Amino acid sequence: MNDDPGSTSGPAHRSWWDRLGHMFSGEPRNRVELIEELRAAQTNGLLSVDTLTMVEGAIKVTELSVDDVMVPRAQIVMLAAESSLSDMLAVVVKSGHSRFPVHGEDKDDILGILLAKDLLKFFGDASQFDILTILRPAVLIPESMRLNVLLAEFRLTRNHMAVVMDEYGGVAGLITIEDVLEQIVGEIDDEHDDDEPELMHEQPGGDWIVSALTPIADFNENTGADFSDEEYDTVGGMVTSEFGHLPEVGEEVVIGIYLFHVTEADDRRVQAFRVLRQGKD
Repeated sequence: MNDDPGSTSGPAHRSWWDRLGHMFSGEPRNRVELIEELRAAQTNGLLSVDTLTMVEGAIKVTELSVDDVMVPRAQIVMLAAESSLSDMLAVVVKSGHSRFPVHGEDKDDILGILLAKDLLKFFGDASQFDILTILRPAVLIPESMRLNVLLAEFRLTRNHMAVVMDEYGGVAGLITIEDVLEQIVGEIDDEHDDDEPELMHEQPGGDWIVSALTPIADFNENTGADFSDEEYDTVGGMVTSEFGHLPEVGEEVVIGIYLFHVTEADDRRVQAFRVLRQGKD
């Protein structure tokens, strides 16, 4: 028997392999213990940090559902079926995406998925353009679907995108195979990915410029506020609810000790605020 301390057959490694064998012996073990064993393996040099991270990510995927990682409805880039070819091309170029949900009369009426490359055949002959002839079937899934189940479905059907529906049959969000894989291997960037936009900017005078998409938890962390995020996820949702209507640019509302002044909005949603802390708690 080799007693060399550097040998993988040494006592320390035999002990770890014994524990690993015990882990797979059929006796009940929970996931916390499994992860502890894997981390011990990494500490002992049997797994690299990257491998450990991916294994932990694969385990985490079995615990997450679609609504944990989907792109929310407000951030989906959709195309209206009635749009002209030139309008669609403008959206495709600006977004840099390769797949787009296409809707009918409203955004809950999903007609199919457009692959940007399918528009190439109409260059030079826009008269033949008919969006309905090139749409791919849309995969519709519930918010509660587990990510590991969705990943298996993506692999089986060779789809790369699914539209997430809420309990009322409306569009809740969008998820891609990349979104699922990123939970395992980490962030996947490509040449079209820009740096994540900064959602909050502190101004010299002490106030803030805040995107409506800023998570309430992030707003609290940056400003010291303690707003609840049980009912609304974003600052925009919270403030719009306080107004009781879709606010216009220039409107203001005070929530707690914070004044929210609308700086950007369109006819569908508020986009940004200037936030001023008015006093002390």
